[in-house]
Amino acid sequence: MSRSFYEQLVGDTAAECGAFMAIPLIRRTIAQGVDRALYLDFLASAYHHVKHTCPLLGLALSRCGEDDGDYRAGLLAYLDEEKGHEDWILDDIAALGGDRAAVRAALPPFPVRMMVGYANYAIEHLSPYALLGMVHVLEGMSVALARNAAAAIVTSLALTPGPDGGIGGFSYLTSHGQLDQEHVALFARLLDRIDTPDRRRLIIQAAKDFYRLYGNIFEDLTHEV
Repeated sequence: MSRSFYEQLVGDTAAECGAFMAIPLIRRTIAQGVDRALYLDFLASAYHHVKHTCPLLGLALSRCGEDDGDYRAGLLAYLDEEKGHEDWILDDIAALGGDRAAVRAALPPFPVRMMVGYANYAIEHLSPYALLGMVHVLEGMSVALARNAAAAIVTSLALTPGPDGGIGGFSYLTSHGQLDQEHVALFARLLDRIDTPDRRRLIIQAAKDFYRLYGNIFEDLTHEV
């Protein structure tokens, strides 16, 4: 039985995924959690790339052609799901005592600027389908980090549930552990409708690139410890 394209994408980028998960900060966070300052730095970086998700989806939509109906429908569904996620991050920052206004006004970290800049370039000059490489990496790694790291971070920060049973500062991370599992399933179905070899090769290469670019964001956080 032949592999689906989603299975092929996972297999062909396994080395890059492994290198990402081997980043010392990520391994340490999953095992031990992090301190409040580093978690706030992570949230600030996340804000500055998550706020570009909807504009990037809109750019990809604008570059779709007449034969891209399935892809266009997938982008529209994803766009509807992603609206407002950057506000969740600002709420989490405020809940942990951070300065949401300062984060919103700050210049994004250099690796974030590079990743977002490359995403715009790839969509604009290579193919709107390059966005799927970014989606594969960011959605897949959000699920992995939410599933494996959230509990360790809560423990390391000695946080306790509030009256409603929730823990302030984790709406973004925990929601991605839940929502993005659904997104990954939707993403897999969308990928399997892409049967053009050139587009498949481009998506695989884009995913490899984004593993490196997203990894650079975590490497930069490590340098600030």
